[in-house]
Amino acid sequence: MSKTPSFTAKELVRLLIERGFEFDRQKGSHAIYKLPDGTKRVIVPMHNRDIPRGTFHSILKQAGIDKEDLQS
Repeated sequence: MSKTPSFTAKELVRLLIERGFEFDRQKGSHAIYKLPDGTKRVIVPMHNRDIPRGTFHSILKQAGIDKEDLQS
């Protein structure tokens, strides 16, 4: 099992948009993305550095994205 690659907020947002998420709103340095049907919502910290691995895994879980999908 390989390590999950590190992602910046910009790369994570691109991944979410590819999966159908849309920008909802932003408060401070945290952007909120949601699916159009309202079933899932994730909060992305918009900092100028890599997102910590645990935070990244939590966001993937909230978004319903499998880590295995990122390997391809």
